[in-house]
Amino acid sequence: FRGGAELLFDGVRKHQVTLPCQPEPWDIRNLLKWIKQNLLKERPELFMQGESVRPGILVLINDADWELMGELDYKLQDQDNVLFISTLHGG
Repeated sequence: FRGGAELLFDGVRKHQVTLPCQPEPWDIRNLLKWIKQNLLKERPELFMQGESVRPGILVLINDADWELMGELDYKLQDQDNVLFISTLHGG
């Protein structure tokens, strides 16, 4: 988490997680639900909108824009690096 997004996660920028086993492969959609339930500490409306991240949150999967990877439908692979960068700033 970067660009201020880490503030919603107790200021922790990096989380190494092991996701629980489930019948279907994990995708970003399910990862976001898991993050909301397990990591997000405050003000979920600043991170999520519906089942996705809110506009202004850049998502990178292994350093590539998630729009190139299928966004919410991207199937996570072992050792994937998912980065959330807030481009929202107060003024």
